[in-house]
Amino acid sequence: MKVNEKRIDKQEGTTKQLEIYLFVDPLCPDCWALEPVLKKLWMEYGQYFTLRHVLTGQLDRLNGVTYKRIDRHATRTGIACDDRVLLEAPLPIPYVASLVVKAAELQGRQASIRFLRQLQEIVFIQEKTMTDTSTLIQCAIDAGLDVQEFINDLSSPIAVKAFQCDLKISAEMDVRDVPTLVFFNENIEEEGIKISGCYPYDVYVDVIHEMLGFHPQPSPLPPIEQFLHHAQFVTIDDIAMVYNIPRCKAECELKKLRLKQKVEQIGSFWRWIDKEKRLG
Repeated sequence: MKVNEKRIDKQEGTTKQLEIYLFVDPLCPDCWALEPVLKKLWMEYGQYFTLRHVLTGQLDRLNGVTYKRIDRHATRTGIACDDRVLLEAPLPIPYVASLVVKAAELQGRQASIRFLRQLQEIVFIQEKTMTDTSTLIQCAIDAGLDVQEFINDLSSPIAVKAFQCDLKISAEMDVRDVPTLVFFNENIEEEGIKISGCYPYDVYVDVIHEMLGFHPQPSPLPPIEQFLHHAQFVTIDDIAMVYNIPRCKAECELKKLRLKQKVEQIGSFWRWIDKEKRLG
């Protein structure tokens, strides 16, 4: 699980003590299912680290998807991921998905993260493929991008070069699977810690403690409603994991919010309803 690697570079201007590289494939179910763990990590320890997303296409998924990995992940972490979409419709080549995310990133890193979430929603929740441009444009609209600029960037060599840069970082850090997290501290000469795959939340907290050299007190978690507003889509298991409560209590909390018309249930997922939609 633990691999030491030399740091590739150091972002200038950061005042935080740790930097985490998150290597993902936009269409990887494990990457999608790890999101609640990362959100909790950010809420409790985000004051200590910056998070950099790196897209990689160096995966066995280029030759097909291993469906059993989803079941293994759910067993390990208790975080659900609806695998019907994977069984009913083959996923498109990961390179294509990564390129469109890099095109969105040309409008800013936060823009690309919003676009990535919309793309994952299309694939994993709405059970659609991204084989036509109209689907990608809708993702761009929902992510608040400049749509015309996004369309232009889809055919831009700049997006390709940006993705090639991510692949170079993946190769230099010897990232062979996703999701992978690589942790670095302030000492550029000190080796980092690389964790490939999905693990329980406490594993990542232990790594942060080790890299910091002390055990900071986690920040208090926000109310469940605030978390849902930020996450948009969750499962009962996500809420149970994030708030460390029994599954039955997590389900009860979500049902209360549904009665208030603040969330709606879509299969095994629960979606936050924007205020405008509730009023409309």
